Order: sequence, then structure tokens, then C-alpha cells
Amino acid sequence: MLPKKKHLAALITLALSGAQLHAQETTSEQSAVPDDQLLEVIEVSGFRGSLNKSLMEKRTSVNSKESIVAQDIGKFPDLNIAESIQRVPGVAISREGGEGRQITLRGLSPSFTRTTLNGMEVPASTDGTDSGGGVNGGRGFDFNIFASELFNRVDIQKSPTASMEEGGIAGTVDLYSAKPFDYDGFKFVSSLQGGYNSITEETDPRAAFMVSNRFADDKVGVLFSAAFSERTVRQEGFGTVRWTTPVRDGGGIYSDTSNTVVTGTPDVGSCQSDGQDVDPINCLWTPRLPRPDYFGNDQERVGFTGSIQWAATDNFTLTLDGLVSTLDNTRTMYNFFHMFRSTFDEITPTAITVHPNGKQVLAGSFDGIKSRIESRLQESSTDFSQFVLSGEWFLRDNLKLDMMAGTAESDARSEQYRYNMTLLEATSYSFDFSENENAPAVSYGYDVNDASNYNLSDGRLRATDVLRENDTVKVDATFLGDEVTIKAGFAYNDRVVTYSEEQISGFPDQDSAVGFAELMPVDDFGSGFDGPLAPFLVADFQAINDQLLDVNWTPRSAQSWQVGEETSAVYFEMDTSYELADMLLRANYGVRYVKTTTTSEGFIQGETVQIENDYSNFLPAVNLALEATDDVVVRLGVTQSMTRPSLNSLNPGNPSFDYINGSVSVGNPFLDPFTSNNVDFGVEWYFDEEALLAATGFLQRY
Repeated sequence: MLPKKKHLAALITLALSGAQLHAQETTSEQSAVPDDQLLEVIEVSGFRGSLNKSLMEKRTSVNSKESIVAQDIGKFPDLNIAESIQRVPGVAISREGGEGRQITLRGLSPSFTRTTLNGMEVPASTDGTDSGGGVNGGRGFDFNIFASELFNRVDIQKSPTASMEEGGIAGTVDLYSAKPFDYDGFKFVSSLQGGYNSITEETDPRAAFMVSNRFADDKVGVLFSAAFSERTVRQEGFGTVRWTTPVRDGGGIYSDTSNTVVTGTPDVGSCQSDGQDVDPINCLWTPRLPRPDYFGNDQERVGFTGSIQWAATDNFTLTLDGLVSTLDNTRTMYNFFHMFRSTFDEITPTAITVHPNGKQVLAGSFDGIKSRIESRLQESSTDFSQFVLSGEWFLRDNLKLDMMAGTAESDARSEQYRYNMTLLEATSYSFDFSENENAPAVSYGYDVNDASNYNLSDGRLRATDVLRENDTVKVDATFLGDEVTIKAGFAYNDRVVTYSEEQISGFPDQDSAVGFAELMPVDDFGSGFDGPLAPFLVADFQAINDQLLDVNWTPRSAQSWQVGEETSAVYFEMDTSYELADMLLRANYGVRYVKTTTTSEGFIQGETVQIENDYSNFLPAVNLALEATDDVVVRLGVTQSMTRPSLNSLNPGNPSFDYINGSVSVGNPFLDPFTSNNVDFGVEWYFDEEALLAATGFLQRY
């Protein structure tokens, strides 16, 4: 058995060999090695090779870390990179439209996880792809902008070190695209997939390829990759948009319950409104906006990566990496709802059946109901680009300098065309959940598909644009000693988020929807759904656009803002190891100091305001990895970390009012960062090849 230090060195050597790093050994030097000292190298490739590399990355790391390694393009699973990352323990994702968008690490929200691409922090904002929509203006990273095929490695750093950039209390996700020096000579890989959706009856294609080669006696390498995918999604069903009661909604109790036929017994206790006892049915839970819904998405994602590497000398390598990605989505949404929300004082219940639980309405018939058909068309696009120039320079055999300068930009724009067709006169309406809890049987007191029963007005003709720009410069110096490795460095970041809104004004509201409505243009609406769903009348976007709409976007300056953030950080870090009896203790010590300066601009009552703020953080970190046996590694991390406030929370402008839900929100440029004291403890048992059993616990105090 190898001594502990040599055992570790052997593991690292095998890991480097598995990663296909270029060994700078000459043929004459190889031939000088005696035959009895030559080792037979068996290289494992494919899925098992990728798994070996991932486990080796985890095992040789001092801090708590997970890795996903794919040997070739197209070998990462899933729709996008977020769905690949969710395979790592401790990682969960939030989905929109059935696809992963953001990740949560260790149970914290996406804004507490920092994301880097090829060594620099990057921004990424997309629009939502379901009814919750909205362009992301915070720190949370939208992973759905990237196809998984564009990457060959992802590291998830769960405990920080001093050399890691600050900003992620939950952890840091490091993404890496392929580079030509990763491969020996010419490499070409392609991937083609297709998925069929039985609801949309569409086939969604996915394609990717990568080509790489090395030239000029292996001193120059060039790599190019591309990935393309289309996705069609439909969501449909019946919704209640929460449940409410007359006495809780603020719209007043039912107008008249004296002749209401009640089946069943309400079990609501004393039902009061304004301190007075009222009919108990006013305290029964009722659907807030009962409605059939339809959401449809047509999505197209295209991404490209490029990398040029130049080994100028044996000691100096220069790398230029670029990644460009676009995500376009067309979302169509229709819903047909009857309004109980805030209108109870206009409604007369004629018959109510109480649910056996005594708390809610199982079925009911009502007079004085208002209805509305909402039609929304949302066109959104995100353009992302990043370019990074990095260099690795061995000044001496034991002194290395790493330099990096990069710029990244994410521009996400969403245009929403929303129209309301409101019933001209109040009507009767009934629902009955007795036979189907997912979708009630409904009946109407009018012809719901007669356009003359509705008017037409614009609900919202708005555009939102979120432009996020990051610039980064980093310099790291590493001294490689026999017993200790010392690392020190400097990092500068300049981040800017610009949020702007536009609108189309002067839409000519119509007293009648005739000529501007059509039956829902969706084949087989409700097919395969467990409940009765029938197509309904919706706005005709094309007719409105041709006859009524003047597309002239004008700024909504009062809702626009910009936040800039500059950070400067220095750090010092040391790696060493100790012999403890028959065990080897690997240790990483370090400290990081960072200063943050923010500049927030917004509008208050039409006047521009600009506010500056600054603060500093001192972040120590200690990480220990004890090789207790040949197969067991015990880890301990004691660190401090921080996450800055969400950039959209620093907006100093006008407050935002939500009159329906009774809330108000306003930004604060003087918000302090979140800080955390962390303890990580883990035990890992590598009991077999390509196998690991691990348990990790962590404690964070904010």
C-alpha cells in the first residue's frame, strides 16, 4: 500500500490522466524509464469514465463539493443545465412550463446561489413560461437559457474557500464549456433527439454538435459547438385561483340570502361582518375566480460556444472562450372566469350545497355574477453573450500566475398583449364539484359564445426589458511548495442591472367584441383532462392588430430604474497537509476581504434620484479533509459567507401598489447584505469503484 502522501499524489495523477491533460514529457525521457517501473494505464471512457472523474473531483477536494462531468457534448442529460444539476444531492429546481428554470441549493432561494461560467460570474434573465410569468430582475440565475449540451463539467461548491468569489451563502455553481486542449487531436461529436408530445401532437427536435482540433504541433487548438432545440407545451385545466369567503375578501357579504336554499349544515362557528352576526353561508369558502384555463408555449433555444487556445510557450497558455445563447418563447394564455373576488355584495346565492366538511361550498347557483374572458399573447426573448480571455503562466516551476478578464450580457425582453372581454350585464352562474373535484359541472344564464354579449378593452399592453451586464478582472498567484501551497489574488467586478418598462397607450376600447373575437384556436381543448372542458370565445389577436392596434411603444419612466454594483476583493489562502498517526489531514485556510459600492437610480414623483451606498465584509474560511482510511474521507468546514441584496430590491423609485391583494412594495438602496456563519461536516465512504456512500450535515446562522 502506498504511503498516505504518495497515495494522494497517485489519485491526483490518475485524475489528471482521466481528464486527458497534456503531459509535457519527451519520448527520450519516457524511454529512459526502466521497464520494471512502467505502469499500464487503463483509461475508462463513456458513462463510467465520467462517473470516475466526478468522484475523483469530489474525493480530492478539500472543501465540500459535487461535480458532474460529461465526456462529450450531448452527454449531459435533461432539457437544460438546471435539470442536470438537480441530480446532485442537496439541489432542487423550480419548474415553469414543465421545464427547470432556477435551482435552490440547501433549501435557500435561487438568489442565494452564485453562478459562474468559465471562471466569471454571469447574469441570466428569462421570462416566465407559465401563468406566474415575469422577467427575472433579481440575482437568481435562469439556467433555462442554456442547453445542457453546451457544457462538459459542472462543479457545485457547497462550502466556500477564500479564493472563491463571495456572494453565495447557499453555494456556488461553476459551469465549464469544452476547450480544445481537453482532447487529443481532432474530435467531432454530434447528437440528435426528438420527443413527441401526445397533448400538443408535436415532435420537438434537439440537435447538437462539437468539432475540435489542434494545430501547429499542438500549440493551437480551436473548438466550436452548437445546440438547438424546440419545445411545445400545453397546460390546460380548471382552476379556482384560490378560495375566499365574503367576510374575508373585503367585497362585502352576499347582497341577499333570505331566499337561498341551503343543503347541508355550515360548520363555521359565529359568522360576523363588521361586528354583526350574518348568515353562516357568508363564511363558507367559495372559488375566488372559477375558470377554465389554457397556457401554450412555443419555445426555441439556440446556443453556440467557441474556444481558442494557444500554448505560446511550455510555460504560458492563453485561452479565449465565448458563449452565445438565445431563448425565444411565444406564450398564449386564455381564461374564462366568473368573479366572486371583491364582488360578493352584488351577488345573490339562490342555492348552495355545503361540503360534508361544513367549511366550503360544494355546489352553488348565483345571480348577479360578472364574467370576463382574458386573452394574453406574450412574446419574449433573451439574448446572452459572454467572452472570457484567460491566461496561465508558470513564472517558475513553483510559481504560477492566472489572469482573467471577461464581459457578459443578458438582455431579456417581454412584450405582453392582454385583452379583456367583459360581460355587458350581470348574469346567473352555477358550479357543482360533487362529481369531480378537479373540474365542476357549470351552467350559464347566457350564450357564452355570442361576441355581442361582451365589450373589448386592453388589460395591459406592456413591455418589460431587463438588461444585465457584468465585467470581471481577476489575477491569482500560486506558490507551489513541497509542504504548502500559497495562493493570493485580487478580483474586481462591475455589475449593472437596467430595468425599463414601455406601454402602448390610447387603445380604442370597443363597446362590442363582434369582429374581434373567435372560438379558442386550440384543437382538442380539454382532451385527456379528467373533467369537462369546452372551448370558449377569446380575443382574435390578428384582427385586433390589423384593425385597432397602433404598435407604438412609449417609455414608462416612473417604473424604470438602474442599479450598479462594484466590488473589489483580495484574498490569501494556504493549502497544506499533516500526518496524523496513519491518517492524512488535508487543510485549507484562508481569508477574503471585499468592498462593495452600489449606485441606485430611480424616479420619485417624476424626479430622478441617485443614491450611493458601500460596505465591507471580512470572510474567513477553514476547510479540513481527513483521510481516515483508504476508503473513508471525513470533512469539516468552518466558514463565513455573504449574499448581497437582490439588485431589484435596491431600486429607490416609486412604490408599487397591489390594490387587489392589498400590498405595497418599495426598494431600499441601503439594504445590508445577508451574512452567514457556516459549519459543514461530512463523511464519505468510497466502498467500491464508481461508488460512494456519503452523509453531510450543515449549520448556518444568519
